[in-house]
Amino acid sequence: MMLNIWPVTEGFAAEVADVDLSAPLDAATVAAIKQAFAQYAVLVFPDQNLTQQQHVEFAGLFGPPETSIAQHRPDQEKRLRLDLSDVSNLGPDNEILEEDNRLRQFQLGNRLWHTDSSFKQIPARASLLYAREIPPTGGMTEFADERAAWDALPADEQSRLEGLIAEHCIRYSRMRMGYDRFNEDEIRAMPPVPQVLVRTHPDTGRRNLYLASHALKIIGMDDADARALIDRLIAHATQRQFVYTHRWRVNDLVIWDNRCTMHRGTPFDDMRYKRDVQRATVSDEVNSVEAHGLPLPEIAA
Repeated sequence: MMLNIWPVTEGFAAEVADVDLSAPLDAATVAAIKQAFAQYAVLVFPDQNLTQQQHVEFAGLFGPPETSIAQHRPDQEKRLRLDLSDVSNLGPDNEILEEDNRLRQFQLGNRLWHTDSSFKQIPARASLLYAREIPPTGGMTEFADERAAWDALPADEQSRLEGLIAEHCIRYSRMRMGYDRFNEDEIRAMPPVPQVLVRTHPDTGRRNLYLASHALKIIGMDDADARALIDRLIAHATQRQFVYTHRWRVNDLVIWDNRCTMHRGTPFDDMRYKRDVQRATVSDEVNSVEAHGLPLPEIAA
């Protein structure tokens, strides 16, 4: 199978044509997709018709599947299998969630810049989001290239950031937008974890920032100073020259590299229109601190 790859920019985000992800892929095609993934970090596959099983099987080519954090909410009825994350505005009846619904309020945190599962001890390697229904306006996804953002930093600042370790926690990002409806089981199941602030990509050797709204503290730094630094770096990394904005079409599948990108969903009229997007996520191999040969710090829960 011969892929056609259409870059959005020379080094960030590309569309991939002439591949049917619902069918078995030969080794050469898989290798070409992975090579493009390493180069562009965000790949768009238009006009795919996937079952949940086919979605998860394609994701499995990139790593072991994660289980959704919905597993920590046993009281909540699920629309999807647990190896898919439901990032829609829909309830189990496929109808739009009420304004004060706990899940809806939690999902609003996806409008903050983040990288998936950095709040887990072993963070995500890749995410694959599939659009089954989209609103007519709004609801886009923006992606930030943290490789280019790192390259644009002055050398002296790069040197100061080397070796810093941040604390990531899902509660930190939700606290930023006023959400505090976590129960005790969820708090125990998702404690703060350490992640490096600067990564070396294992496939390309490129250096990049590793940021997220889930990060609030830096080991050994005053909390106010740490938050100011993280916020400043996120603002730097999300300048327009580093960002690709994806306007969704039904049946788009988009895969991105969580190790070197951030993303966020943009607002839409979520009390009027349905947005049914479903995400498969695959895990990295180890915690980012371990991957860079640094000792894991102790973090109080």
